[in-house]
Amino acid sequence: MVRAILCTGAFVAASVLLAGAMKADGLSERARKLHFSCIVVDTHDDTTQRLLDSKFDLGTRSSAGSIDIPRMREGNIGAIFFSIWMPSKVTGPDAVNRAIVQIDAVREQVRKHPNDLVLATTAAEIRDAHKQGKIAALLGVEGGHMINSDLGVLRAYAALGVRYMTLTHSGNDEWADSSTDKAVHNGLTDFGREVVREMNRLGVMVDISHVSDKTFYDALETSKAPLIASHSSCRAICDAPRNMTDQMMKDLAVKGGVVQINYHVGFLSQEFRDREKANPELNKTISAEVTKRCADNQSCQLIEGDRITREYVEQGKLPRVEFSKIIEHIDHAVKVAGIDHVGLGSDFDGANMPYGMEDAAKLPKITEALLQKGYAEGDVKKILGENTLRVMTDVQLISRELNGEKQKQESRLQ
Repeated sequence: MVRAILCTGAFVAASVLLAGAMKADGLSERARKLHFSCIVVDTHDDTTQRLLDSKFDLGTRSSAGSIDIPRMREGNIGAIFFSIWMPSKVTGPDAVNRAIVQIDAVREQVRKHPNDLVLATTAAEIRDAHKQGKIAALLGVEGGHMINSDLGVLRAYAALGVRYMTLTHSGNDEWADSSTDKAVHNGLTDFGREVVREMNRLGVMVDISHVSDKTFYDALETSKAPLIASHSSCRAICDAPRNMTDQMMKDLAVKGGVVQINYHVGFLSQEFRDREKANPELNKTISAEVTKRCADNQSCQLIEGDRITREYVEQGKLPRVEFSKIIEHIDHAVKVAGIDHVGLGSDFDGANMPYGMEDAAKLPKITEALLQKGYAEGDVKKILGENTLRVMTDVQLISRELNGEKQKQESRLQ
């Protein structure tokens, strides 16, 4: 196409049109070129809940929510981890069965959209998908309660393609304490440590978003592989227990891990969090309205919760949070943990997004903002995806080593 433009002498006209388009969306030519040359990896999206709705098609642009294939293309998402999630109160065989249904829903979307999506489990497969012009779809289980305290279930999930598991969700499970529940295990139990070791062997990343500080340190001590925080932000900026302290980020980095910054306004903005805490009736009112609109449809609840929160912002009941707060958290995490240990974990379709980052199509604005702050292009690439790809590779290598050790031990016993 470029050759044709040059040959016809229309290059100048095309350049003018391109410059106008870049001016309209606020992106510089440098930012656009860099962003669309990168593999952008998002480690946490709750779009899976929408996939359970037979009326929702990932391939069609939606007027609601944040994720669909057209908008992922516009934002140049190269790899996306679909979250397998349900509330912590769902336990036992029911949790396992529901997790399997969600895993199948993601795999079905890959089957239905073979020209756009490919199921991936490794960094190499993500890179191959990128070369083919496809989006790599990956799986992450958000909450250890879904294995029903059974390592066999964990192994089954891994066989189906799951490549990370968050040790807890918002409530404690049977073997680990959550950051938003009253501690009952003092971190990880002995079985919890077994879970971490088996995840290492399977090549499943240990995700410490949602866990208590003690659980984090127990997992860090137990794991031979680097950890990830698939969707956490910085506690120094917003004092939410779900966020990581500076010391936690430093310790995560020492072991090679990555913190993927969450875009939820309640984890980005202290002002937003303070306003919520000062008026607890607001959340009750929002919850009641969500129930009124959605009943027990969790997909609807996630979307409508964001919509209603925005209505409250427009009414002045909650403060407006701009997407620049994402950049503030990224920058802080880089200064604390180092450039090799920060990534992106949006929480799209599962949280309240800041203004300017309503959906995946807006992702190039992160690249523009980082360049404006003086980040080198190579460092921007690391944040957008290369750091996560590196930790995936490291986890896979350790898995191979551990499986090799196991085979040697078994040979010695024979």
